[in-house]
Amino acid sequence: MATTPAFLEELLAGNRRHVESLPDEYFAGVQTSQHPDVVAICCSDSRIPQEHMWGFDHPGAVFTPSNIGNQVWDEDEGERIVDGGLLYPIHHAGTNVAVVVGHTGCGAVTAAYQVATGDDLPGPQGVDKWVNMLVPVVKEALESGLIDREADEETVINQLVEYNVDHQTQFLREAENVPADVDIYGFVYDFQGVYGNEAGCAHLVNVNGEIDPESIEKLVPAEYETATESLLF
Repeated sequence: MATTPAFLEELLAGNRRHVESLPDEYFAGVQTSQHPDVVAICCSDSRIPQEHMWGFDHPGAVFTPSNIGNQVWDEDEGERIVDGGLLYPIHHAGTNVAVVVGHTGCGAVTAAYQVATGDDLPGPQGVDKWVNMLVPVVKEALESGLIDREADEETVINQLVEYNVDHQTQFLREAENVPADVDIYGFVYDFQGVYGNEAGCAHLVNVNGEIDPESIEKLVPAEYETATESLLF
């Protein structure tokens, strides 16, 4: 009998623990359909717990597409279109809240910044496609006056992360196939203490196009005011 590779066995054992931990009827409400309250597009990064970051412990609450750089678009025959992972729950599952979630220290934004400032694409081709789509956003950001170009690279990258979240939310707000009654929010997930001392805090940086921190602060209960800080203002 062949020996099971160690990590494969770890995956199987982990799934077994998962199965045993589930309460009875855990999937009862979602076995035949789904109606997630929110679609949250995150960066494809193993450090971002896409459902747990919101405190959900039941299936069917969050539709979770992800890609390199939490980009809301894709390209089709040279045209930039809204990613199907975002559109599906909005058009077919009754979802009326869309969230863009960037994160501190984003490798995709870092790569796009390096390309925008003269370095080569990181490769391979499948990665380069998504980095290339971010490069114009980074170039626009660097010319916007919102980025402290004299700061250290870590600071610049994190400011670019926030700028990218704003840019992605704006694209959604202007897209014809995203209904006007869909609320669109932008967050930056901070697990590095960039915005403050609350590791794992999702900082609300965009509410339906509003990006001024003081204005956003007025939209949320006082207890969440520390989650409305910005690196751009």
